[in-house]
Amino acid sequence: MITRLVVRRREPFANGYEFTITGAYEKLVGKIYGEVDPKNRLDKVIVNLDKAPRNKRGKVEYWSDFCILKPVDIARGNGKIFYDAPNRGSKRIVAFLNDAPASNDPSSLVEAGNGFLMREGYTIVWCGWQGDLMPQKNWLVMGVPVATNGGKEILRKVRTEIVVDEKGIKSQPLSGDERVKSYEAAARNKTHALLTVREKSHGQRITVPSSEWEFASCVKDSRTGRETIKPSSKDLYLPSAFKPGVIYEFIYPAKNPLVLGLGFAVVRDLVSFLRYQSKDAAGRANPLASGNKTTGIRYAYGWGRSQSGRFLRDFVYHGFNEDESRRKVFDAIAPHVAGGGRLFLNYEFARPVTSSQQHTNQLEPELFPHAYNILKDAQTRRRDGILKRPKTDPYVFHTQTSTEYWQKRGCLAHTDGKGRDVSPPDKVRIYVIASAQHNSPFGSEPVKDDTQQLVNPLPAGDVLRALMVAMDLWITQGVSPPPSQYPRVRDGTLVRPDRKSTSFPRIPSVRYQGLHNRQLFLDYGSHISRGRMDIHPPRQIDNRAYTILVPKVDRDGNDLAGIRLPVVQVPIGTYTGWNLQPRRLAEDELSGLLGSFIHFAKTKAERNKLHDPRLSLKERYKNHNDYVKKVSGAARILVDQRYLLPDDAERTIKEAKKRRVP
Repeated sequence: MITRLVVRRREPFANGYEFTITGAYEKLVGKIYGEVDPKNRLDKVIVNLDKAPRNKRGKVEYWSDFCILKPVDIARGNGKIFYDAPNRGSKRIVAFLNDAPASNDPSSLVEAGNGFLMREGYTIVWCGWQGDLMPQKNWLVMGVPVATNGGKEILRKVRTEIVVDEKGIKSQPLSGDERVKSYEAAARNKTHALLTVREKSHGQRITVPSSEWEFASCVKDSRTGRETIKPSSKDLYLPSAFKPGVIYEFIYPAKNPLVLGLGFAVVRDLVSFLRYQSKDAAGRANPLASGNKTTGIRYAYGWGRSQSGRFLRDFVYHGFNEDESRRKVFDAIAPHVAGGGRLFLNYEFARPVTSSQQHTNQLEPELFPHAYNILKDAQTRRRDGILKRPKTDPYVFHTQTSTEYWQKRGCLAHTDGKGRDVSPPDKVRIYVIASAQHNSPFGSEPVKDDTQQLVNPLPAGDVLRALMVAMDLWITQGVSPPPSQYPRVRDGTLVRPDRKSTSFPRIPSVRYQGLHNRQLFLDYGSHISRGRMDIHPPRQIDNRAYTILVPKVDRDGNDLAGIRLPVVQVPIGTYTGWNLQPRRLAEDELSGLLGSFIHFAKTKAERNKLHDPRLSLKERYKNHNDYVKKVSGAARILVDQRYLLPDDAERTIKEAKKRRVP
C-alpha cells in the first residue's frame, strides 16, 4: 500500500511544447513511501519478508524514487499508463519507442525524440524497484530493509563473478559492479573465502592463493598516480591487478541480506494507486486524478527492456499483477529482449544486476519456468508457468532479437527445454526482430566496437512502435494483433547452434564458433525453491542441460524467421545477433550483447577474389533505383501486415534513397 506520495519537483516538459492532440506535458519527480503486510497471502512469496523489521502497525516499510511524464490536462491524454521498469535505475522506454537520446532526466524537446508516446497520449511512469543500487543523480533507486534472524545478523556464503575490461585495475567491489551495493563480508578473515580464476565460463578453476588478495580497496590519484590501499569488507584487492577478460569467482561468507523482493511490491502498489485511487493514505491527491472520485486512468501497460523485461516476467510469475484489493495491475506487459529468463531478485543475497551470458554469470539462477505456458520442467519434472492466474494474468507482447537466442536462451520462451515447440497461450504474442541485436541502436551506421566485426546497426524502434499500437488495440478494442513471428522447430527455422544446422555461410575473415549461453541442469541446494542457495558454485546434474536452439539463416547469413526489416529482406550485408571478442580479451568468446554486420562485396570480381559465397551488390541490384524499389516493396508489405507504421516505412525508404547502393 502507498502511504505517501510526495511530489518534490513539478516542471514543464519540453518547455511546454504542444504535442498533437495531447498538448503540453509536465514532469513530476518525487518519492513514494509504502508498506506491506507479511501476513498477506500476496506478499508471503517475498523472500525474508518475515525477517524484516516492522513498524508499529506490524508492516514492513519501503520507499522509492518516482518520475512521471503526464499531459498537463490529463483529460487530453489517452487514459493509459505506460510503466517503464527502470534498467539498473535508468529510464529506457522513451529512447526505444521514441528514438530519443538516452536520458535519465528527460526535459527537452530533443529528449522527446519523435514524440510517439506523447502523440499517443500516454502517461509515462517510472519508479525504482532495485533496492541495492548505489544512489546516483537521476537514477531511480529504492530503499528496502535488511533481514535478520530475530535481530541477529544473517550469515551465508555467497558467490560473485568479477570481470574487468581494462588493464591495471587492482580492486573491485564484491558485487562485481560499481553501480551496486556489495554484501559485506562477515569478517575479513580469509579462512572461509575462496578466489579462483578461469579463462572461460566452463573452464578449469585455478585457485588464487590467499596471500595474493585482500579484503581492501585501491584508489589511484589521477593526478599523482599514487595508490591508497584501505582495508574494506566490501572490496576485493589484487596487488598484481585483475587480468582483463578472465573470470574471477569469489566465494565468501556475507552478512545482512536485503529484502529485494519488495521491488515487486512497489511497482504493484504504485501502478495500482495511480490507476484506482484518488488519494494516498495521508490524504494527498493522486497526481493523475481528474477529480475526487476518478483517476482518469482506464488502462495500464508495463514495458521493460532486458533486465527490466525479465523483471516484468518475474513480477507476473510471482503473482504481483493482482493488487491488495484483488484488482488487475497491468492489462498488458511488453518485455523486450528478456529472452527466456526471469530475474535473480527474489532470493536471499540476490544480485539482480547480473546478466547471464555465454562468457559471464552463466551460473546465476535464471530458473524454470521460462515459458508463459504451464509445462513440465525438463530438469525437476514439476509443472509451472509464468501465466497461471487467469483472472489477473496480463496480455503479453514478448519481443526479442536474434541476440537473445545466442546469449539469453530466447528459445526457452517458446520451447519445452527438450527442443520441442510450444505454442504460446492465447493471451501471448511473441515477435522476433530477425537478425537484430540486443543493444539496438537507432538506424546508425555500423561501427567498430571492441569486437571482431562491425556492430549490427539494425534498429528496434520501428517494429516496437507498430507492435505497441497493435497491443493497445487488442486490449482496448479487441482487435486481434498480427500473428506471432518467431523461429520454430517444426518448420526448420529453429535449429542447433552448429554451423551445419544453421547453414551460416563461410564468409572470409568471419569466425563462426556456434557459441551460446547454455542452460545447465544445476543443483543450488535443497532450499533454492525458497530463495536460498547453499551450493557455491552450483553443481551440474549428470552433465545434462536444457536444449538451446538458435535461428537458421539464409544463404546470406540473415535470419530466415521473424519480422524481417526491409534492410534484411533487401540486404547490403549480413546481420547477426552475435559478435566475437577480439584478441587478448577472452578471444573468440561472444562479445556481450552485440551483433555483427559484414558488408557484401561490391562486384562479382571482388567477391571471387575474396572467396565470398554471398552475391555482390552488383549481382543483386540492377542499379540504385532497383534497390530503392525493392526496399519500398518490402516496407509496404510490412505496413499491410501491421509490423511497421506508415511513418517509419516512409523514413526507411528515404534512408534507402540516401544509401550508396550499388
